[in-house]
Amino acid sequence: MAIFAENNAAPDKDWWRGAVIYQIYPRSFQDSNGDGIGDLKGITARLSHVAALGADAIWISPFFPSPMKDFGYDVADYCGVDPMFGTLSDFDGLIAEAHRLGLKVMIDLVISHSSDQHPWFLESRSSRFNPKADWYVWSDAKPDGTPPNNWLSIFGGSAWHWDPTRMQYYMHNFLMSQPDLNLHNPEVQDALLDMTRFWLRRGVDGFRLDTINFYFHDKELRDNPSLEPSRRNAATAPAVNPYNFQEHIYDKNRPENLEFLKRFRAVLEEFPAIAAVGEVGDSQRGLEIVGEYTSGNDKMQMCYAFEFLAPDPLTPERVRNVQNAFSAAAPDGWACWAFSNHDVVRHVSRWGGEVLDRDAYARMLSAILLTQRGSVCIYQGEELGLTEADIAYADLQDPYGIQFWPEFKGRDGCRTPMVWDAQALQAGFSTAERPWLPIPVEHQMRAVSSQYGDPASVLEQYRRFLAFRKLHPAFAKGDILFLPQDGSLLAYKRQHGNEVLLCMFNVSAVPIATELPIGDWEVLTGHGFENGWEGNRVELPAWGAFFARHA
Repeated sequence: MAIFAENNAAPDKDWWRGAVIYQIYPRSFQDSNGDGIGDLKGITARLSHVAALGADAIWISPFFPSPMKDFGYDVADYCGVDPMFGTLSDFDGLIAEAHRLGLKVMIDLVISHSSDQHPWFLESRSSRFNPKADWYVWSDAKPDGTPPNNWLSIFGGSAWHWDPTRMQYYMHNFLMSQPDLNLHNPEVQDALLDMTRFWLRRGVDGFRLDTINFYFHDKELRDNPSLEPSRRNAATAPAVNPYNFQEHIYDKNRPENLEFLKRFRAVLEEFPAIAAVGEVGDSQRGLEIVGEYTSGNDKMQMCYAFEFLAPDPLTPERVRNVQNAFSAAAPDGWACWAFSNHDVVRHVSRWGGEVLDRDAYARMLSAILLTQRGSVCIYQGEELGLTEADIAYADLQDPYGIQFWPEFKGRDGCRTPMVWDAQALQAGFSTAERPWLPIPVEHQMRAVSSQYGDPASVLEQYRRFLAFRKLHPAFAKGDILFLPQDGSLLAYKRQHGNEVLLCMFNVSAVPIATELPIGDWEVLTGHGFENGWEGNRVELPAWGAFFARHA
């Protein structure tokens, strides 16, 4: 087994602050062996695309051995590679190529729960008295045989499933085949931290921690209180899901998690320049929890909540409110923002359903995302302006969508294969006659080959703006100050040291005119947006943007 030696140089421990992280969903990135499913060798072969885009790091969604009931987020072995994705040797090769190209590698850790096929769970469920009997969350039934409390699963129904061998219920926040680990048990924590070291020794540069606020449950198993309809929202679960009917204060978001995150951070500090970003799934206290988890420089370097992944339209007011709320909740914390990922409707469709010029809209949204205070995640295909795919029920793979169809169609629409070559079979993703999810014709026409080198394309705008961003440290590490709001105009300053940058966006399909703030401003170029500017007056076209530096 190839183990990568620790780098004796002095790496930048702060590389993550303001980094642009490119998310790769391995099933759908590139198939190297013709079975219709993406794999690690395929990722390695396409890393040059990510490097040329201008990203700083990649985040790879789970590739561990798994029965794939939740497509890798149900882990059966934390220290291996599922054969459909390749081998540990293939992963070592991926690490080496990424580092050669100057890319950091972050991998997805799913430690709130495992697969029910994990050896730990098979032993735990075998009896009430085996060495791992307390490694998962077990409870007796109520006297009438019903579950121990009212907790709900995000995937629908009770969060408890009856096991006839132990004659007890076990807890599952997600699928019943994803039992929750009991992190109140120090042995479980130790095993998970040892697994973390395994991947750090292999050369990974960091982790994305799945459902980070789900790690602990209330030991007393108290019922969650109900949530009045006016406070319900669809940020974490779709509106049709009864999960939104509760205030989740006992099944997740527990204070005990803070001490575990300190233990986790201490492991990261055993290695040079390692970073972690946590996914905070909570529709009521998301930003507050992000603040708790990123405070004090002894827990997570960064976290993200669902504010910009929610269905709510991206208006100037919303951008301002989210950033100000984060600053209030986490004055010394750091966020990692994303507009799309593998769990939500692609943002060009989610927010731009009525927009006629989708390309102009996508270009503007990319500039807003890449100028926010915080680090940034770009989801594969976002740089092509891909829309949400319309997947027929017969082609659905996602159990979430199958459960709530047709009101909620699941996550397959954002997980369709990456499109590389408009003229090739399966758009260059695979030589298989039928990939694991169908590729929409409208996606095929937006392939990398069709956009590469076209200055008007969404892809070239991402490349251009990422290069522009690297020229100005204030975008990556600076503070943010919002200017007075005026209808569809979004305006703010980014400041780092002596550099003060002005960012202005027209978040509408109608041209607008505005005036520059008081001061001497130098108009910046090279970002790909055209506008009219004379004296203090700026004319912004539909979905336009303007950038200047204080002289």
